[in-house]
Amino acid sequence: MNEILQYLKTHGERLDSEIAEAAGISLAKVRLHLSELTARGEVMSCHSTRFEKGKKIEGIKCRVAGYIPKAAPGRKSKVQLKLS
Repeated sequence: MNEILQYLKTHGERLDSEIAEAAGISLAKVRLHLSELTARGEVMSCHSTRFEKGKKIEGIKCRVAGYIPKAAPGRKSKVQLKLS
């Protein structure tokens, strides 16, 4: 389960099938671990359906709960809000 948490922290929101492929774990085990992590409140998950090139892809989309990644390096926008 720690491997799944680390993967989500480094790669952000992912589908269960992408996690299984990257970690080398079966999809059934990944789904079991994700349900346990969701029950403990460590992971946020939702069922997702998307279409790629006309092919229907269903899965569980998940991300680490309460985790805010560092800002990406590089130039930032100069647009700023003025509060009056």
